Amino acid sequence: MSGNIELLSTTLAATKAEGRAALIAYLPAGFPTVDGGIEAVKAVIAGGADVVEIGLPHSDPVLDGPVIQTADDIALRGGVKIADVMRTVREAYAATGVPILVMTYWNPIDRYGVERFTAELAEAGGAGCILPDLPVQESALWREHADKHGLATVFVVAPSSQDARLATITAAGSGFVYAASLMGVTGTRASVGAQARELVGRTRATTDLPVCVGLGVSNAEQAAEVAGFADGVIVGSAFVKAILDAPDEAAGLDAVRSLAGELAQGVRKR
Repeated sequence: MSGNIELLSTTLAATKAEGRAALIAYLPAGFPTVDGGIEAVKAVIAGGADVVEIGLPHSDPVLDGPVIQTADDIALRGGVKIADVMRTVREAYAATGVPILVMTYWNPIDRYGVERFTAELAEAGGAGCILPDLPVQESALWREHADKHGLATVFVVAPSSQDARLATITAAGSGFVYAASLMGVTGTRASVGAQARELVGRTRATTDLPVCVGLGVSNAEQAAEVAGFADGVIVGSAFVKAILDAPDEAAGLDAVRSLAGELAQGVRKR
């Protein structure tokens, strides 16, 4: 079975045709439980998310700040496995028809087996992977199998990336480019900053792929700001924090659905 890279591309093309940015939500698998995580993904989509990233919890999440680290720890202590990540993708996609990607560090894929991972992700209806710590020059094996199974390979670029490096990264990627808005780890911030706008401009000079901005967006005002210059607005920590702060699972689902609705309005205001 082929993965859903085409669905991802058509979704991002459709939001662009509407004159707005896409809202891309991130939630870790297995948080607060496997079943609860699946329901949370459905809730953010019901609220207005166009694309969802499912995090594969990792014991050493170098890009992730304290909020996502806390969620990963809860998921890992709950015994989450790659099979649960695949189940989350499968059930969320089957229920919604929205493109679902996995965001993961390289080590779990390497240990699991690249062919096995890509085949299972495609079979689950996944659209691709975001690989924040896989160097482009070491990505040929991954890209070979991702291409074979119809999966996008989304690389992360940062404000520190030189123009020549940007061109190398974007030439190897597919689906979209993940532009980290600032140097540092994930988390909500008071402002997203001018670095993100400059990075999007420099990245667009190297590629026709959509450029989506993550790290720091937590409210509709920030979403509208980023939507003014990016093709997609990626929000993770704010959704995770909404679940962490909720008194129970039902309240958490209401909170992420409501936040997704506010952010979905934000990306339409640009």
